[in-house]
Amino acid sequence: MRRGAGKTNRWDDDPYTRRARQEQYPARSVYKLQEIQQRSRVIRRGDHVLDLGCAPGSWLIYAAEAAGPSGRVVGVDLTPVTVVLPGHASARTADVFELAEDPARFFDGLFDVVLSDMAPATTGSRVVDTARSFNLCQAALGIARQVLRPGGVFVCKIFQGEDVKQFIEAVKTGFAECKVFKPQSSRKASMEIYLIGKGKNVTIRS
Repeated sequence: MRRGAGKTNRWDDDPYTRRARQEQYPARSVYKLQEIQQRSRVIRRGDHVLDLGCAPGSWLIYAAEAAGPSGRVVGVDLTPVTVVLPGHASARTADVFELAEDPARFFDGLFDVVLSDMAPATTGSRVVDTARSFNLCQAALGIARQVLRPGGVFVCKIFQGEDVKQFIEAVKTGFAECKVFKPQSSRKASMEIYLIGKGKNVTIRS
């Protein structure tokens, strides 16, 4: 029996959860990317997209829809993705910290967009959780620096903490434009925000 059967899940009444179920997305997080796309058009038809922390697959599916069949979407996560993906999307099981050491070894060619919706397993300690989020973001930015084409786009989730300003400055250093965005579909109590870096600089260094 499902754990907690017979009890009302506290998120059952969440409109984004219900909508995701109706539209057959694995998770409500898809609407965060949808808001980002509507606001900043981070993915264009034909783009090659890398999705870091892709499980359970909602961002992968949406990115594949946005890029269209002429595009290519590759996801990476420690957790295997079990949902059926479009033919131009795929998922690999890997550790992003290992990936950050030598991304070229994992991928064939460069990407137009790098997405990261990664988040650490939370502990309840804001200090610990924000520090772990920052470490994931640093790994994501390191990967983006090496695999993005000049002019490329970087979207990254980070928990709000003392390291946010430092990370924003790091993104600003490598991209022509950096915006901070909090989707309406983020839960009110969530510490998460998203950084949108557009126009990767040709001279960016790892």
